[in-house]
Amino acid sequence: MRNELVANWMSPDVITVTPDTSLTDADNLLHEYNIRRLPVIDDENNLLGILTLGDIREASASDATSLNIWELNYLLEKLAVRKIMTPNPITVYVNDSITTAASMMLENKISGLPVLDPADDSLVGIITESDIFSMVVQTWEEFESRELEPA
Repeated sequence: MRNELVANWMSPDVITVTPDTSLTDADNLLHEYNIRRLPVIDDENNLLGILTLGDIREASASDATSLNIWELNYLLEKLAVRKIMTPNPITVYVNDSITTAASMMLENKISGLPVLDPADDSLVGIITESDIFSMVVQTWEEFESRELEPA
């Protein structure tokens, strides 16, 4: 398998939020774009944290709550991302290898990593397990097609 870089497989168009985004707005973005994580950035595109669908689920009230739906929605609207995000998330750089990214995901039991530019540590993308699976499938397809070619 060739030595692949994160830059070649990451998603460069990242949906992000700020620390002051409400949980309601963040949850809406996650569902609208069918994604599971939102990097949290400041005005200079510096990564401050990450918010996952799981974080929002944990912050939401349990089914046993006595609050009605209107009260729950009001509370989520008033709760800012900064209160439940994971600060200083594990990251990779664009020039890191896919092997490095995959190893970090396995080691930390996470399914995605924000990708930073080594020049200024700004957020430039995100790499997920789906991106890595795409690389593996494409590599195997290329390998199998070479095996089937007549000599």
